[in-house]
Amino acid sequence: MISVIIPTRNRADLVATCLASLCHQQLGKENFEVLVIDNGSNDTTQDVIEAYRAKLPNLTGVYAPEPGLHTGRHAGMSAAKGELLVFADDDIEALPTWLSSIQEAFKDPAVAMVGGNNYPMFLEPPPKWLLALWNRRTFRGPRSIPWLSVVEFDKARVDISPYFVWGCNFAIRKTVVLKAGGFHPDGMPKELIRFRGDGETHVSRYVAESGMKCVFHPGASVY
Repeated sequence: MISVIIPTRNRADLVATCLASLCHQQLGKENFEVLVIDNGSNDTTQDVIEAYRAKLPNLTGVYAPEPGLHTGRHAGMSAAKGELLVFADDDIEALPTWLSSIQEAFKDPAVAMVGGNNYPMFLEPPPKWLLALWNRRTFRGPRSIPWLSVVEFDKARVDISPYFVWGCNFAIRKTVVLKAGGFHPDGMPKELIRFRGDGETHVSRYVAESGMKCVFHPGASVY
């Protein structure tokens, strides 16, 4: 079982588009659940969740009003029934092969984390400087804009650094993220954690320092 965890707050239109992409997954709907973590919304997020229940039978809404991305991630982790956790942002649109590719990659018991391409979906023609950033090749291999969480590898499946798996498309074994202590970067006090966004770096560091395997799968990609 795969548990897809989507924290959101007051972005009902975006989360609706995200859920629509999950309705077209090649993986059978009985093999995954979707947890939308409502982080204190006061828009129509709850209506969106109700509207998609018929299309996604394993869809659950979890209300977690305390502010902060990590609150949502941890609430989803606690409620998840699956052994494989897929954390996603509410503005992603997943390829139909997204979840089936993640499941395939985890058939290797040595794999702790799985990532894919995070393509940018430009809603209007981007400025030249942004295109130049996206089209450049870095010394690390893939082209990427880390500040926007977009990255594109080559087509082949390959082992990668866990630091290239970012929070908008972050697949990990539940046992691993629990051993890492969850998304608590830099030992920041709990009362301040809502001000820090990059909690996956802490988890990636744990995976890297533990010598665990992380793979890129081209099918496990999103926009």
